[in-house]
Amino acid sequence: MGSLDTNPATFSTGDADSFQPLNADDVRSYLHTSVDFICDYYKSVESLPVLPSVEPGYLRRLLHSAPPTCSAPFSVTMKELREAVVPGMTHWASPNFFAFFPSTNSAAGIAGELIASAMNSVGFTWQASPAATEMEVLALDWLAQLLRLPPSFMNRTGAAGRGTGGGVILGTTSEAMLVTLVAARDAALRRIGSDGMAGITRLTVYAADQTHSTFFKACRLAGFDPANVRSIPTGEENNFALEPARLLEAMQADADAGLVPTYVCFTVGTTSSNAVDPVGAVADVAARFKAWVHIDAAYAGSACICPEFRHHIDGVERVDSISMSPHKWLMTCLDCTCLWVRDWHRLTGSLETTPEYLKNDVSDSGIVTDLKDMQVGTGRRFRGLKLWMVMRTYGAAKLQEHIRSDVAMAKMFEGLVRADDRFEVVVPRNFALVCFRIKPHGAMAEEEAEEANRELMERLNKTGKAYLAHTVVGRKFVLRFAVGSSTQEERHVRSAWELIQKTTTEMMMEGSIGEII
Repeated sequence: MGSLDTNPATFSTGDADSFQPLNADDVRSYLHTSVDFICDYYKSVESLPVLPSVEPGYLRRLLHSAPPTCSAPFSVTMKELREAVVPGMTHWASPNFFAFFPSTNSAAGIAGELIASAMNSVGFTWQASPAATEMEVLALDWLAQLLRLPPSFMNRTGAAGRGTGGGVILGTTSEAMLVTLVAARDAALRRIGSDGMAGITRLTVYAADQTHSTFFKACRLAGFDPANVRSIPTGEENNFALEPARLLEAMQADADAGLVPTYVCFTVGTTSSNAVDPVGAVADVAARFKAWVHIDAAYAGSACICPEFRHHIDGVERVDSISMSPHKWLMTCLDCTCLWVRDWHRLTGSLETTPEYLKNDVSDSGIVTDLKDMQVGTGRRFRGLKLWMVMRTYGAAKLQEHIRSDVAMAKMFEGLVRADDRFEVVVPRNFALVCFRIKPHGAMAEEEAEEANRELMERLNKTGKAYLAHTVVGRKFVLRFAVGSSTQEERHVRSAWELIQKTTTEMMMEGSIGEII
């Protein structure tokens, strides 16, 4: 059947040479080697091609297709990592990575992840890991204070008792959307007196057409009828933000038809163009129908720790939940999405599980919230440690400096684009994302403009010196230039712009885009 030796007679019985996976000398040696690898990687990543030139299936050809029977020195494992894995990586840590919203990191974040992995706690209840639970609660409250969220979203656990609000650290925004959709679904069913799930076909949910695609996936998982998921059109006149009047029209039409408006998701910093939906105005519309209101601030929420950007979430006191992901822009490595809810009972009421083997006096007392009851699964990682270590080590001032530096570099890039008549900024810059393209001139059709910009993007990415992605806004094919990699400096942004200009000039000389000037 296979190459693994399953004869019990060959198993060790615990002598000095038996398998010890956490032998202290091995742990120290392996981790020292790994730390050296990480440090060398960060020193060299700038010189590596951002996008690898490998073909699908390449790795299986380089590594063994079956698991080994015998052990090997750790040096062999690291050699294969260097020779087979690294050449196939897209280097998100590269300062020449501009394609997507960043996946930031830091020394403190890496250290927190390492220590949490070593402790390897499974903090599904407070009793299972008191420090892990309370660290997560503390880190969430710290970040809530940096964002100046109202006290109604705070975790307040201790002698003073539990407040109505609370938070939890999840893996991704997708999870935050899913659990709040489930809570909103159940609340709406109770409100209409539904017998079980019988009334779910009457429930409707709403989001702008710029909302992340994961929202529509989460709606399916939560059981909403796809025919009742409303995608509200946006337009260039509002910079592709959700228009409250259009939302009201859609919700009112559904209510008049006997449907039940249940959930509204709006975004602070959409993926395509960084559009910002108006928080207060949307919340006011949703309140007319008692619909749950959720803010997806996965990327741009981090910027709101800076006073000059905090206005983007004005009105947050009127929403039911808000999520943001420090792993995108707040120097905390994947995965780390923070979700706060104004009434934690509405979340735990839908997600709580109380098997006999997890019952204990502290949980029964109501003094604490077991974080398993605010997520889909039961097991959970010690994510709060790395977030706390990042905030404790760098402080608010350094984190704000990081955000402001990225925004300043993006603003500089925007200025460079506007100064070159061959290009245009398609939507006003928000935060650290610039959406631009080669500008069509004369009789050039949009199809031809798309072809030119697609070719520009492909040529840039093939150089290995930069990586850009695209999107479509207002039926225009545009390039996204997202500043924010943890190792990025102004020189990298300028170098990328020079490469863009040079490549465009080459295309013009070849006649690829000669008609646009």
